[in-house]
Amino acid sequence: MKVGVLALQGDVSEHAQTLSDLGADPVEVRTPDALAAIDALILPGGESTTMSMLLESSGLFEPIASRLDDGMPAFGTCAGMILLAKDVLDGRADQRSFGVLDIAVRRNAFGRQVDSFESELDVDGLGTVHAVFIRAPYVERVGDGVEVLARVDDHPVLCREGRVFAAAFHPELSGDLRLHELFLREVS
Repeated sequence: MKVGVLALQGDVSEHAQTLSDLGADPVEVRTPDALAAIDALILPGGESTTMSMLLESSGLFEPIASRLDDGMPAFGTCAGMILLAKDVLDGRADQRSFGVLDIAVRRNAFGRQVDSFESELDVDGLGTVHAVFIRAPYVERVGDGVEVLARVDDHPVLCREGRVFAAAFHPELSGDLRLHELFLREVS
């Protein structure tokens, strides 16, 4: 399976290494041609406003939106969760998201960089997972078709809707491969 990692900003190499460790074939996606060659896409953490602007300037926003609308599996982490969300709270007026995951997500919900933290999460079907939260969002509303897999202080931080997964944290930084493995297993 060829899994793309959106390579405009953020934890690109960490996601690619995790995919390689699991036997997948990671492809760094910077162009529409690279996007056309993949079966699934990971949208990494980074800065969501900057990523939104880079998606526009690179010509990738519309092709990714089209592939997602056609059912391409996706896994967004941190800023990637924001990019996949239907509603973005506290975003810039010109900030666009793909709207394929029926959630309302609040940017930087846990606070600023100094408020970043690590936590043990109880993840449905996986048990305890170590999670790294860096200027992390959380979900304030979930749609009827969205399954919440983990919470922090009663806020959803790991969700899925069909073949679209989103985490408010950075599983690529924890050394635990199980969330990427779950994604690969569910979408292959």
